[in-house]
Amino acid sequence: DLATNVVGQPLVRQQVMKGVKEFLENQNPVKPLVMSFHGSTGTGKTYVSSMLVRYLFQGGLQSPYVHQFSPIVHFPHAEQIEQYKESLKRWIQGNLTNCGRSAFLFDEMDKMHPGLIDVIIPFLGPSWVVYGTNYRKAIFIFISNAGGEQINKMTLDLWRARKDREEISLQDLAPAISKAVFENPQSGFWKSGIINEHLIDFVVPFLPLKRHHVKQCVISELIQQGLEVRPDVVQEVADSIPYFPEEEKIFSSTGCKTVASRISFFI
Repeated sequence: DLATNVVGQPLVRQQVMKGVKEFLENQNPVKPLVMSFHGSTGTGKTYVSSMLVRYLFQGGLQSPYVHQFSPIVHFPHAEQIEQYKESLKRWIQGNLTNCGRSAFLFDEMDKMHPGLIDVIIPFLGPSWVVYGTNYRKAIFIFISNAGGEQINKMTLDLWRARKDREEISLQDLAPAISKAVFENPQSGFWKSGIINEHLIDFVVPFLPLKRHHVKQCVISELIQQGLEVRPDVVQEVADSIPYFPEEEKIFSSTGCKTVASRISFFI
């Protein structure tokens, strides 16, 4: 499913499959699985995380053992950060007591108040038991647009140097992502112990999508909506999306995010 539906993200398939497979096959993991997804809008971060929980939990995102947090919804007021810390810690502790195999998804980490996320550090490390609960089979996924600009810039530089995006390695991108995400005072990970204590197992970069990837998204969306796949419609939808940089127009500015809503204009 990852190979078929997640277009243009070889590093994602590689990292996510490796991480999840090894973790689930291990009867006694030494720590929870912690992954951090980075990239610009519409490149598949939320899509991959919801696909993962759909396969791992009956009911997917609706499962009582899958918990999603959004800073705008759950932690909107900076002045209430101490209260948020307390309730987040209690919420995670309570849910891990109910089910040690719970999953926690943190959306828009770039909008999270710095310092708030550190309250979950005790749950991410290799300790045996925290607050009387063995929590080492849990899964934590952080999702962030932070680092997207740097990933886009590097992908573009490599494209200009005639290096195909399929040849880009994790090593090419890791330093730029770290700098953008972990050293930015506006980021939820700023000066975070999660970083200093190396508690993230997989930093997963999502690359910007080219025009032919957008066309693949249009085709799969048409199929999903039960509509006829007409080449003229595919072309028109793909052409209606903004691309960058201004001169060459190589990569989609919004990834595949607006594809579904645009289709009705061209049918």
